[in-house]
Amino acid sequence: MAVIQAKYDAAETLIAARSQPEGAAWAVEARKGAQARLREMGAPHRRDEYWKYTNPASLIAADTPRADNFETSETRPFEMLDRLRLVFIDGVFDPKQSDPLALEGVEIEPLSTALNADIHWASSVYGVLEANGQKPVARPLAALNTAQAVQGFAIRVTGKAARVISLIYLRSSETADAMVHNVIKLEEGADLTLTENGPVAARANMVLEVEVARRAAFHHIRAQGRDHQRQAATHMFARLNTESSFKSFTLTVNGKLTRNEAVIEFTGDDAHATVAGACGGDGDFLHDDTVFITHDAVNCESRQVFKKVLRNGATGVFQGKILVQPGAQKTDGYQLSKALLLDDDSNFLAKPELEIYADDVACSHGSTCGEIDENSLFYLTSRGIPFACAQDMLTLAFLNEAIEEIEDPVIAGDIRDRLAAWMERRTG
Repeated sequence: MAVIQAKYDAAETLIAARSQPEGAAWAVEARKGAQARLREMGAPHRRDEYWKYTNPASLIAADTPRADNFETSETRPFEMLDRLRLVFIDGVFDPKQSDPLALEGVEIEPLSTALNADIHWASSVYGVLEANGQKPVARPLAALNTAQAVQGFAIRVTGKAARVISLIYLRSSETADAMVHNVIKLEEGADLTLTENGPVAARANMVLEVEVARRAAFHHIRAQGRDHQRQAATHMFARLNTESSFKSFTLTVNGKLTRNEAVIEFTGDDAHATVAGACGGDGDFLHDDTVFITHDAVNCESRQVFKKVLRNGATGVFQGKILVQPGAQKTDGYQLSKALLLDDDSNFLAKPELEIYADDVACSHGSTCGEIDENSLFYLTSRGIPFACAQDMLTLAFLNEAIEEIEDPVIAGDIRDRLAAWMERRTG
């Protein structure tokens, strides 16, 4: 009882910490609904089933944990792409550093503008996908975001986007507490590639809601910033219709605490979804991938592929579930999570789940952790390759299975280069 009351009290504190934004009637109603959900479920607590591996205390603390800015002369990710840049500073959109909000086949406007319009397409997506994703597992930080976020974009894609849209999150303050909510709707046959990169803030709460219509395709590649002390909770909610495609990949190197949640629902037949990630952590590092995929349509395919490299006491977490509803025949669900532990102090905690209520399906999951293969390491070093270099080569080979889920070979190559640079810095 004491734990439950603490959750409710913490929820009230979170609600009171920010003033409630104004907007059109439908937006106000969506925010009130999210606030009610948060009050009903309470704030996250270590005693909650899906938070037992990750302590949420710092994510809901009244004071923002301090995080020093990481200075680097390296080029930022995705610089090689022809893209439309949307820049945020400490979680606040900066139009001066951004490109004009004009792109063939795409409508782009700030979230605040969309939520103040009396009639807007975002009313069928904003808070709707997040609300659907609250059952059977509560996601209170996502509800908090829907209730309070004012920063972000509403993006409607009506055809094949002429360029990549790139969300760039820069930092200036060492105590910035950011809350960003992006809403994306792809109309029938539309195609969009979205990239995200940067540390965002000292602490960040991020939500991305994506509606993918019939035969539309959404590609998402994210590189989370290297600021070691940063903390973040991110949420992706996606609804897939007939013959649609959703593919997301996340690269994470460093960060004291990162929890990435993905909630995907198949509502149309013959759709495909892939959620993948590669991460490297060192020291007081905790990285949590929590994925929930619901198959509620015929002949749909989902893939979860996650690889983590951990050293010096770092901790990796994977919680992945595939739920196959009655009638979702011909489902193909694949789930893989592996960790490479470079010392005896690091930990990998995994909870893979399958829940199946249809009889004509092919679902599998696998989760393992271990150290670098001694035979492979001996083979490389015996041929003159330095030990540290050989270790890095085998580590990159281990992570490559997740990186291969990226369709664009240029982006995949850049991701490999950045991981190699991370390992070289650690070796040096």
